Amino acid sequence: MAGQATVLEDGSLISRLDKKLLKLERFLALLSGIAVFGLMVLAVVSVSGRNALNAPLPGYVDWIEQAMPLIAFLGISFVQRDGGHIRMDIVISRLHGRSLWLFETISVVLILLLMLALVWGSWSHFERSFDFSAPFWSRDSSIDIGIPLWPAKLLAPIAFSVLCLRLILQIWGYGKALVLGLEHPVAVPLIQDIAAQAAAEAEQFERRS
Repeated sequence: MAGQATVLEDGSLISRLDKKLLKLERFLALLSGIAVFGLMVLAVVSVSGRNALNAPLPGYVDWIEQAMPLIAFLGISFVQRDGGHIRMDIVISRLHGRSLWLFETISVVLILLLMLALVWGSWSHFERSFDFSAPFWSRDSSIDIGIPLWPAKLLAPIAFSVLCLRLILQIWGYGKALVLGLEHPVAVPLIQDIAAQAAAEAEQFERRS
């Protein structure tokens, strides 16, 4: 499972790049949140129309299908930055120093290789759907109201490419910590222990109050 993590910052190049990429990640996560809110609004409109006028929103399922990549993929890099993805901490929590950074580096490299393959595959899937000479530039469309599918298919390689940039930064950060023997590297998620999590939550509570 994933514990709470913190990402340290300083004035180094990797930290500056981390903060610039974070702005893009937050924007994409915001779009994902707006898509969730939009689906809620569509659900209210569709149910209200069905109950009040016996006329649900046309193409409601089509719009849900179009919004799924927005919800599922656009926030993936933002979560990776903060170490929020599901992971097994039973072994990692027992590692320290260079052994921990070595394990983290290897795991992120493997994730990067997988994501590069997914970028290639999802881009090929988009290309099969996109055609400048076709109506709405689309070779395929949704079943009910004919929404072009290529915009939704394009979101996957875009989101995965941003994640690849994040993974490259993390490999840089972990690799630097491994070589130099750093205790608290920047631009990588540092999993907090229970005491640190409690202190962070208490600090947030004090700020809100």
